[in-house]
Amino acid sequence: MEYNDFFITKYITTHSSGFEVERESINNMLFDYQADIVKWSLKKGKAAIWADCGLGKTPMQLEFAKQVYEYTGENVLILAPLAVSHQTVREGDKFGIKVKYCRQQSEVENGVTITNYEMIEHFEADKFSGIVLDESSILKSFDSKYKQLIIDTFRDTPYKLACSATPAPNDYVELGNHSEFLNIMSRTEMLATYFVHDGGDTSKWRLKGHAESKFWEWVASWAVVITKPSDLGYSDEGFKLPKLNMHEILVKSPISTTDGQISLIPTLAQTLTDRRDARRNSIDNRVNAAVELINDEQWLIWCDLNVESEMLKKSIEGSVEVKGSDKDSHKEQSAISFSKGELKYMVSKPSLFGMGLNFQSCHNMIFVGLSDSYEQLYQAIRRCWRFGQTKDVNVYIITSEAEGAVKANIERKEKESASMINEMIQHTQKILTEEIHGSIRESIEYNPQIQMKLPKWI
Repeated sequence: MEYNDFFITKYITTHSSGFEVERESINNMLFDYQADIVKWSLKKGKAAIWADCGLGKTPMQLEFAKQVYEYTGENVLILAPLAVSHQTVREGDKFGIKVKYCRQQSEVENGVTITNYEMIEHFEADKFSGIVLDESSILKSFDSKYKQLIIDTFRDTPYKLACSATPAPNDYVELGNHSEFLNIMSRTEMLATYFVHDGGDTSKWRLKGHAESKFWEWVASWAVVITKPSDLGYSDEGFKLPKLNMHEILVKSPISTTDGQISLIPTLAQTLTDRRDARRNSIDNRVNAAVELINDEQWLIWCDLNVESEMLKKSIEGSVEVKGSDKDSHKEQSAISFSKGELKYMVSKPSLFGMGLNFQSCHNMIFVGLSDSYEQLYQAIRRCWRFGQTKDVNVYIITSEAEGAVKANIERKEKESASMINEMIQHTQKILTEEIHGSIRESIEYNPQIQMKLPKWI
């Protein structure tokens, strides 16, 4: 056996560092697949749950945290996006799990604590036996300083759980950040073991041909990938998504030329500067198109620029604008009111309200422009289009004619992401199903060819 093959073999699986719990001790309000995944993650000790929106990541991570606290007698910390933290507290109440929101270590009480990622430096990692990352894709998308801060701060925490619907929306390489956070393998080791660089000036890595199956076997040893219960052999009853209706609306967008003149012929924006110009020059037309769509039903209006948000608030009577600079109390109350259907029109950004929140009361949304982030688009749509939604969901995407490059980029990322998720499920399904359900016993079918005769002495 060559050294490289030996090296890969060494990392096929990870050793469990957790503890066993009786299935009956897990909250009976959880679905069977949720309870079994929690039991599996506790046994692993350090694990990832990559479950699609609406499959109940919140109750699973809450039960994980509660079980770790009860087993160790030491506190557990959950890190979450700001907009999600208070919703998680309310979810805990539903499942009989006390969760306290804190902004600093001095506020912590015995049990499960939740705070937002920005508060991480106000807490002492050695005071917690467990750490849970809600929307752990932040390890990929967050500022590199904070990504490394999270990994370094909780390097020695005994029990870890990372939860996300989009763990690697752009590239398998992004899984390395999760692996490193969970103390399974560093990103650098993962690349050296399973990937090869394409060379040239690009940073593109691809799986080694002979290492592909070993890579997925390794991933399945510490991460669950699930888009619906049947992915792991459970019933899909009650987990059917409604129809998603996507509508594209194009508006005119004159673009300033290099000599300062205005061109009325829509020119496809290519550079980042061109895109910004196209978006700013088409704001009036895009906002007007959004206003024309609004009716007496509930609407969620997404934007990307502050000026878009301000114009939409002024143009849509009765709307509430939620900005990043707003007080936490305003963000929380707006999210609660909208989720209950009490607030009819809400204007916000996917970067602020696009993850973790449940808005099934609403089935209409508008994107007044697009960023280049497919993850933000997908997550924002899934606030309404998720399991539990009873109506068909209508999504309107308003862009200028000059923003074709952005739309094309999003569509490319969408196809790549769907392909990646399918591959992840395809390669890990059998291993995870067997591991979560328990060992599958093999039996040899007995087909007698000769009639059995009893001995005369019987």
